[in-house]
Amino acid sequence: MLFSKAKSIRTFIGAKNFNESRWFYQELGFEEFVIDDKMSLFKVNDKLGFYLQDYYVKKWVNNSMIFLEVDDIDKCAAELLEKGLHHKYKYVRFTEIKEFEWGRELFMHDPSGVLWHFGEFND
Repeated sequence: MLFSKAKSIRTFIGAKNFNESRWFYQELGFEEFVIDDKMSLFKVNDKLGFYLQDYYVKKWVNNSMIFLEVDDIDKCAAELLEKGLHHKYKYVRFTEIKEFEWGRELFMHDPSGVLWHFGEFND
């Protein structure tokens, strides 16, 4: 199989204000690895990460979505809100946890408009 040796998968997202987004993701809990002055890799562990670029096209960024599966959405929500990032960054916002047939999730918009889904699947 072509993908039998795959180790990770990462998306690229843009930033309206690159430095503001870098600070936001650091405060969110990601570890930053600077690639160059226009791109950084943000990782939460060895397998989960994404590339943040100093590049912004409104239509693209406003249609970018990332789904991060978590094992406890209630704990995740509490930790996210406790950071107070929605008070510190003008465009950051969170939704309440929503119930779906498949599980539960909450949504977060980053400073540039990228939509994050934090979700917990039913057993």
